Amino acid sequence: MKFVVIGGTGLIGSKVVSRLLEQGHEVIAAAPSTGIDILTGEGLDAAMAGTDTVIDLANSPTFQGDAPTEFFRTAGRNVLDAENKAGVGHHLALSVVGTERLSSSDYFRAKLAQEQLIAASGIPYTIVHSTQFFEFLPSIIQSGVEGDMVRLPSALVQPIAAEDVADAVARLALSPPANGIVEIAGPEREPMSDLARRFLSITRDSRKVVGDEHARYFGAELQRDTLVPARKGWQGALNLERWLAQSEFGDHAPRA
Repeated sequence: MKFVVIGGTGLIGSKVVSRLLEQGHEVIAAAPSTGIDILTGEGLDAAMAGTDTVIDLANSPTFQGDAPTEFFRTAGRNVLDAENKAGVGHHLALSVVGTERLSSSDYFRAKLAQEQLIAASGIPYTIVHSTQFFEFLPSIIQSGVEGDMVRLPSALVQPIAAEDVADAVARLALSPPANGIVEIAGPEREPMSDLARRFLSITRDSRKVVGDEHARYFGAELQRDTLVPARKGWQGALNLERWLAQSEFGDHAPRA
């Protein structure tokens, strides 16, 4: 099979490309650095020729204001138009658990607009709703820093490792289109503030974490279950400790 991976040089994309190549498939990693620009359309028609499945892992460079919506609408139209012309049979896009439940977030509204474009395109599709990645935990913690304290929402999270996301995406890309949403998450669910507290403790960071139900998550206030799957979906294998062991923080990981 032939795959085009939009964002194929990024955190998830590079891992998905590797998995598909290892299985003997033809894969194009689509990114500006490889001559494919989803905002201008450059290189898209040539890349799509003979493609069976497009895996869309592109992400907006900014999360606030109108820019994310403009990015996903422009990129989405360009990619989907090229797919329609080439007769692509499956469009898989990575999105976020809670997209439809957080209209106060500029970024989540943008992701919802992207999902609506895909569903209306007429191309068979799969939308993968993922929970937050462990790899983004340091930036989530940084967003709540107030001096020597970290204030974060006490809403629930169920984080997943990028390796597990890549496994799920590659598997679903090789499966028939779901024509709907598939949810994926990590193996453990807990308040965001508790997760941050555990991470800082393991990495020997002395800052105090305060859980606050009104603390904002990148500008939006969360309900307790906004960021976790509404039903049991596919779960990755790596919990916090196992992810830490194979991450840049491996020196701090607990030893068995």
